[in-house]
Amino acid sequence: MFTGIVSAVGRVARVGKASPGVSLTIRAPYRGLKRGESVAVNGACLTVERVVPGGFRAHAVDTTLGRTLIGEWTTGRKVNLERAVRASDRLGGHIVQGHVDAVAEVIRVDDRRDALVADLRVPEEALEVCIPRGSITVDGVSLTVNGLSRADRVVQVSLIPFTRSHTTLGALRPGDRVHVEGDALGKYVRQLCRSDQ
Repeated sequence: MFTGIVSAVGRVARVGKASPGVSLTIRAPYRGLKRGESVAVNGACLTVERVVPGGFRAHAVDTTLGRTLIGEWTTGRKVNLERAVRASDRLGGHIVQGHVDAVAEVIRVDDRRDALVADLRVPEEALEVCIPRGSITVDGVSLTVNGLSRADRVVQVSLIPFTRSHTTLGALRPGDRVHVEGDALGKYVRQLCRSDQ
């Protein structure tokens, strides 16, 4: 489990073919990484298969490639990183599973004095569990739903200066695509409501 509080920005050092899926080598500043540990990479939970100098190697299987943009990643790409939380950690963001629900498209970015406001066109499966002032994870970053238009399938998020400078989201532009994970609590409520029908 994660909280959506990015602890480092890493870089894709190598992308290789694996059977099935792809093998990724990620440059990361973490000390004490261990094989089998979970790391969220742009919001996708990946398992550390091997610790290498300056980072780790992970394997993204076909199921992961089908839900994410990982299959399109190339060497040099910057990625948001978060290690899994310990039971004693502060929950600074919200409960994030590291299970990317869908890919959203950035359709508008407004650079205001105090924040970068971005509108995302979000697929229905993620939109269903969004509420105003609720939580959504974008490329692994816990964000508040600033505004919501269900008719247009648009979720608006606001990035404070700290988030802009400490994650990859400060570079968002219209046309960019990002990983989104809907709020886990919303998913359970949705399922419970469907079970009553």
